[in-house]
Amino acid sequence: MFSTLHTSVLPLISEKYAPNLRIVFRQQIQPWHPSSTLTHEAAAAVLRLAPVRFYDFSALLFKHQKEYFDVSVVRESRNETYRRLAKLAGNVGLDEGEVYRLLEVSEEPGEGGSLNVGNGVTDDVKLMVKTNRLAGASVHVTPTVVFNGVVESSISSSFTGKQWEEWLDKNIV
Repeated sequence: MFSTLHTSVLPLISEKYAPNLRIVFRQQIQPWHPSSTLTHEAAAAVLRLAPVRFYDFSALLFKHQKEYFDVSVVRESRNETYRRLAKLAGNVGLDEGEVYRLLEVSEEPGEGGSLNVGNGVTDDVKLMVKTNRLAGASVHVTPTVVFNGVVESSISSSFTGKQWEEWLDKNIV
C-alpha cells in the first residue's frame, strides 16, 4: 500500500482534494518483529533531520524491507543494523553519520549507571507508541486506514491508485 500511497494517492490528493483532505501517516511498530523497532527508529531519525525526506526514505526502505526482516538481521548487532539503515538514509540525501549518531546505542552505561540508555530517537518512538495507543482507532493489522477517526476496513493493502481515486471521489466532499 505504501508504494501506491507514495506514487499515486499523495499526488492525487495534492492535485484534486487539497485542502479538504489531510493525510496523517502514523508509524505502527510491530513488536513481534524485533527489527521493526529499528526500522521505525531510522524513520524517526529521518523525520528529525530532514522531514521532507521521510516519504523518499520510507519508499526506499519498503523497497529493501526484506533486508531488515527477522532472519536477515539475526546475525548482526543492533548497531550494525543501524549502520545499514543510516547508509540507506544516505541514499535519499541525508548525512549517514548524522543518522547513525541518532540511532547508535552506546556500549557504556548512562547517567547513574543506567543500562537502558536508548538512543537519540527513543523519546520519538515513545511518543509514536503513546499516540497510536490514544488515537482511538484500534489497529490490529497494517496497513490500516482510518477515515474521520473510524477504521475504514473496505480499503485493503491491495487497493490500486484507481480504487483509491474512486473511494476518495465518493467520500470527500
